[in-house]
Amino acid sequence: MYQVGMYGGSFNPLHIGHVDCILKAAGMCKELYIVLSIGYKREEVDARIRYRWLYQLTKHIGNVTIITITDDAQTKAGYEKEHWMKDAADVKAQIGKKIDIVFCGSDYDESSFWNVCYPESELYIFPRNGISSTEIRKNPYAHWEWIPQVARPYYTKKVLIIGIESTGKSTLTIHLAHRFNAEYIDEAGRDISERSGTDTLMLPEDYTEILLQHKLNEMKAQERGNRLLFIDTDALITRFFMDFLDGEDPRIEKNRVLADAVDALNRYDLILYMEPDVEFYMDGGRSAEIRDNREKYSSRIKELFRSHGRDFTCISGDYKERYEKAVAEVKKLIGEE
Repeated sequence: MYQVGMYGGSFNPLHIGHVDCILKAAGMCKELYIVLSIGYKREEVDARIRYRWLYQLTKHIGNVTIITITDDAQTKAGYEKEHWMKDAADVKAQIGKKIDIVFCGSDYDESSFWNVCYPESELYIFPRNGISSTEIRKNPYAHWEWIPQVARPYYTKKVLIIGIESTGKSTLTIHLAHRFNAEYIDEAGRDISERSGTDTLMLPEDYTEILLQHKLNEMKAQERGNRLLFIDTDALITRFFMDFLDGEDPRIEKNRVLADAVDALNRYDLILYMEPDVEFYMDGGRSAEIRDNREKYSSRIKELFRSHGRDFTCISGDYKERYEKAVAEVKKLIGEE
């Protein structure tokens, strides 16, 4: 058992190879220091996110401490010996005690930074088994099994399905989740809007709850990090129905502001718009006014999304065609063409 060990890297991103090294190293010494290297002039995952990954991975281990160092190299290849000695001195100063062993993966060798800058420490090289941060950065979805659970939410793509009533969006949301073995969330307003037995008698606070609950449901689902998250409707659809059902109620204005604020927080990787070219089914609380003027209200939704800077892909045709077109768009999104 070593007294003090150190394992460092940029963890851009953290992968299963890193995880294996960290967990083994933690069992080989009384104190393990993980050094997160931050290149503030390079394109890297936000350092706060990488720090959180490391913390979530190791918080159950009592002998692990995370420290950070920064450098100004423009590229990874530009990280040369002029940076090496400065960073090594910084690490030694932060640890403040003799480092008995330095751990690294087999993508380094004995001529690397670790051996040159820590000659007084033993070098221990873990095999990497071909896992590569570079390959993950090229296409994380092709190497999903290399990404640990703590890092997966960062890479989860969000697909929003929208449209006017009775265009099959809710069914398609579930279809796509099943097809891609992914997460989905229903529209939060389905049950809330019927608390009075009809959505025509909704209270302003009902809209507030819909907007906040839907966003919370999305955040919780994304935490599960399952490559893709399919979302049925969003804040702007809620805003459309606010205006349609209660546009003259002065108490609705605060909810319009809230809808715009939630929309500003939202990020979608793909938005699929369901065109109203399938048969309208009059079930539940659906509106006869929308049924009789589908193109008019469909255009209003499109205008609302465009006015908020949202691009979308229109999906039309029968239900089989819609499914196939949507699958093709999602496959394009994650590089499975």
